[in-house]
Amino acid sequence: MKIKIVVHEAEEGGFWGEAPALPGCASQGDTLEELMANMREAIEGWLGADVPPPPPGSGQRVVEIAV
Repeated sequence: MKIKIVVHEAEEGGFWGEAPALPGCASQGDTLEELMANMREAIEGWLGADVPPPPPGSGQRVVEIAV
């Protein structure tokens, strides 16, 4: 799976990035390499977040899909 991120230069130095397809998924780093490692970790955490089960009798269900 490939996720596009937008990389910004931080005013105070270093970089910060965001994954527009994953709302709220962002990180920062002093170097581009550090930012990439931190973004990888942030994306894994975002995608691995638990979803609470739906209320009984709601007709909803939680399923996983591999992409």
